[in-house]
Amino acid sequence: MNNILFSALSLIPFITFGQNYTSYFTGDTTDLVTSPSGGICLMGGATEDDNAMKWFLQRANGGDVLVLRATGSNGYNSYLYSDLGITVNSVETIVCTSALASTDPYVLQKINQAEAIWFAGGDQWTYISYWRNTPVSDALNLAVQNRNIVIGGTSAGMAIQGEYYFSAQNGTVTSTTALANPFDNLVTVDSSPFIQNTFLTNTITDTHFDDPDRKGRLVTFLARILNDYGSHANAIACDEYTAVCIDTNGTARVFGGYPTYDDNAYFIQSNCELTNQTPETCSSGNPLTWNLGGEALKVYQIKGDETGSKTFNLNNWQSGTGGIWYHWSVANGTLSEQTGTVPDCLPLLVNGISTDSEVAIYPNPTSGKIMITLGTDAFAENKLYLCNPLGQKTQVTTQTPITEVDLSNLSNGVYYLLIYGNNGEAYRKKIVKN
Repeated sequence: MNNILFSALSLIPFITFGQNYTSYFTGDTTDLVTSPSGGICLMGGATEDDNAMKWFLQRANGGDVLVLRATGSNGYNSYLYSDLGITVNSVETIVCTSALASTDPYVLQKINQAEAIWFAGGDQWTYISYWRNTPVSDALNLAVQNRNIVIGGTSAGMAIQGEYYFSAQNGTVTSTTALANPFDNLVTVDSSPFIQNTFLTNTITDTHFDDPDRKGRLVTFLARILNDYGSHANAIACDEYTAVCIDTNGTARVFGGYPTYDDNAYFIQSNCELTNQTPETCSSGNPLTWNLGGEALKVYQIKGDETGSKTFNLNNWQSGTGGIWYHWSVANGTLSEQTGTVPDCLPLLVNGISTDSEVAIYPNPTSGKIMITLGTDAFAENKLYLCNPLGQKTQVTTQTPITEVDLSNLSNGVYYLLIYGNNGEAYRKKIVKN
């Protein structure tokens, strides 16, 4: 009888007030440890897509869900706990009212016990200034890396997920302002470590992509990342009511209301087919020009539906289902779009590509020829490609048992040999030409 009474009482929602936070709790107060399935849910803002949120909850595997925010109250609790029909042990919303909450033992305990963590919308600079380089960010990253929790967020909560992020430190910025001057004081793109997600390495995210139109500002962010950090970064953007859900295999599913609503997600990258990918003009006080013959950027656009059936492969940033490729470019501050083509390059810095002891290359470094020896049946049927650091490729004719490749006509520098075995795996070896 007492156990039944305790169980019933534990399901009654209640509020806890701390010095630097307010907690709204719904569900069973006993911590339930489960094995979450991991993943990332990126929501573009406005009302959440129910099907994407079901995906998010399912990956908690019945465990405890934590919502972190800096404003608002308990709007998520009933929605996540009971409205979607996915069983979870509890939903707790913690509203951090100051940066001091980042060291609060209760807040850290709840992060350490959660199987799913969701960031609400709001002001991303508040989240960054409250939590970056604090015990909260440390706990979040350990939860992702060591316990495989599922993580996600909407609006500002999505904007903070990438390795690069628009911090909004000085306020928001429009496409018009960003394109007119990429170094405007409002264009604040940061790379200081915050949330570390494997499949969002070298990636920036943007939200509310259709209201207002933010295509131009995101292209500006990518130009600034290349200018400031020397990185050819990727970007993921979502319209409102649209979500990108990424599993631990790197498959991104797009949820939305299409065909009833025009809900889109975008996967954007600089055009690896071009020898020079640098913007023609990216300087303070001048409009951005990143044209390169109208093909500066490769963009895969997917219209999200309720089943999340259309996908994009974040392992190679080339394979997609159900979407359309476009080329984007900017001339004197004006963005243009035209139908594009699949990138004809090979990914060099992606998950799943590794080296293998059965692949020997010698001499390395080399001033001319190299000899490639492949071992075991894993490479009985294989394709070899020699790539420059941009991923631009030349197929190598395979010989048996040793393949000879002459690099004497290439400029000095770093190259990569990519080997695709008959088991579907890819192996990468770095070659230095001097």
